[in-house]
Amino acid sequence: MVTVPRWYALRTRSRYEKRVWAQIDSRGIEVFLPLIARRRRWKDRTVQVQFPLFPGYCFAHFAWQDRLRVLTVPGVVEVLGVGGHGVPVEDAEIEGVRRLVASTLPVDPYPFLEHGMAVEVRHGPLQGLRGILIRKAPRTRLVIGVSLIHQGASVEIDADNVIPI
Repeated sequence: MVTVPRWYALRTRSRYEKRVWAQIDSRGIEVFLPLIARRRRWKDRTVQVQFPLFPGYCFAHFAWQDRLRVLTVPGVVEVLGVGGHGVPVEDAEIEGVRRLVASTLPVDPYPFLEHGMAVEVRHGPLQGLRGILIRKAPRTRLVIGVSLIHQGASVEIDADNVIPI
């Protein structure tokens, strides 16, 4: 029985991410829902709206034996895993996504890529962060991925700020 709290990816009902986040948080469990701001235009105004970076997913930090406190939250579909056992998300991946959404750089959702060059950022607000470098002429993009949910986020960076690992 695993008694150490780990990060787990939760699949949620469509458009329930914020409700799931609030319910899990109210139960005293650490929860992380990466959000990005997007402008939305209505007839009479334009506003900034917070959207989940990974639609249909959020992350919770709990010991596996406490999973029922999470699974009974309305809107939680499952804890991602194999054969009924949750597979923890690496702390470094959670920290990478946290730093990415907390930075002032524009962040976009990006499909996770299996292939590509692994790099580490050596300068700037993302220093030390590791990810996959994607080149799109004339811009360079760094992709930070969460392998368990096969999703990621990308940010534009200067190619001089990264080194191969």
